[in-house]
Amino acid sequence: MIKKYKIKNKCGERGSNTRPSDLQSDALPTELSPLSVNLNENLPFNSSPEAKAMTPSLTLTSGIGWNSSSLFSKYEFLPEFIVKRNLSAHSKLNCNKFPQACVATTSEPLLVKAARGQLVSRPPAWMMRQAGRYMAAYRKLAEKYPSFRERSETTDLIVKISLQPWEAFHPDGVIIFSDILTPLPAFGVPFDIEEVRGPVIQSPIRDEDALKALHPIDLEKLNFVGESLKILRNEVGDKAAVLGFVGAPWTIATYIVEGGTTRTYTTIKSMCHTSPHVLQALLSHLTEAITEYIVYQIKSGAHCIQIFDSWVDNFHRICGNAVDAVRKKCPEIPLVLYINGNGGLLERMKETGVDVIGLDWTVDMADGRVVRCAGPRGHILNLGHGVLVGTPEEAVAHFFEVAKNFNFDAQVTEEAKLVV
Repeated sequence: MIKKYKIKNKCGERGSNTRPSDLQSDALPTELSPLSVNLNENLPFNSSPEAKAMTPSLTLTSGIGWNSSSLFSKYEFLPEFIVKRNLSAHSKLNCNKFPQACVATTSEPLLVKAARGQLVSRPPAWMMRQAGRYMAAYRKLAEKYPSFRERSETTDLIVKISLQPWEAFHPDGVIIFSDILTPLPAFGVPFDIEEVRGPVIQSPIRDEDALKALHPIDLEKLNFVGESLKILRNEVGDKAAVLGFVGAPWTIATYIVEGGTTRTYTTIKSMCHTSPHVLQALLSHLTEAITEYIVYQIKSGAHCIQIFDSWVDNFHRICGNAVDAVRKKCPEIPLVLYINGNGGLLERMKETGVDVIGLDWTVDMADGRVVRCAGPRGHILNLGHGVLVGTPEEAVAHFFEVAKNFNFDAQVTEEAKLVV
């Protein structure tokens, strides 16, 4: 029996308009996704077997230098670039039709405060893919509902799965159970998910004729996403941040052009040279659609939005456009950019306009130079690009327990005693 949830509230309160740029530090908050530190070494709290059982890499946000000698390090961030483009008229949303305002609330979750660059007592923690097959509760549900599309496109199931890690571990962020390909049918790109091949797009877009299948995003077809976010927001209140997410335009384009998952990106690379006008038209359409989808999620209750980019050789041409468009509509909502394999892109990532940068596991905090003022400002603790299947639930519980027991003030006091 799937639990039915009742929506208690529909509107957020207007409140502080503080932005990270208004604060003394100009460091960009960072979310450590996969950083070159894992739970088996270098952490000041790594002695327990539960911690060593966590195999994925650990990540924080701009600021904490996890090394054996000190918890804090001071670094600087050097970014450059931004490209802007005006969206067409049909991309304008009627904000009044949605229940949640694009403004900060008077009482905000710890993760939101950290994303805004505000002072916090400890780094908020959550995990990418924290709802998934490592949890026995999820596996049991998946046996009853074997279709991933059904699980990720049915409101009751989305809410139930999204809340499983919240009920078990109480992370500081509750991310909606969904997929970056979920919005595709809403703007003219149907897809299937096969057990072995994964996502499959039967009609890839590779020429001008194929572009005709595209149409403006129909948000009514994504009602299950909006309803799920509303319910999640009311279930967790301000005890945790409700996180929405999207795939960046370039990443979505790779699926649509290649027809599914690829490791070589042969077709889309070829299009850059043989049919650049087709690719540009596709990217422009995706930018508009994803922008509207982000705003829709925010209006439905998401405290923050994470943008995922998996392959971004040319991400700077279009990712900044979507961020800029969202920023105009919802300037107070923190946006997070996570790029897998982003070691060579750090200098470009900040100028996309996002509030938080996720550091990939290939980036050492010292090399990232993401922090000017280390300490209790602008750090979010995360774990890898996802919790690995087979990770003990006890280890996940220990991760969150350690994170919640950490205190910046206590750490500074302890280090001061050691210096003396």
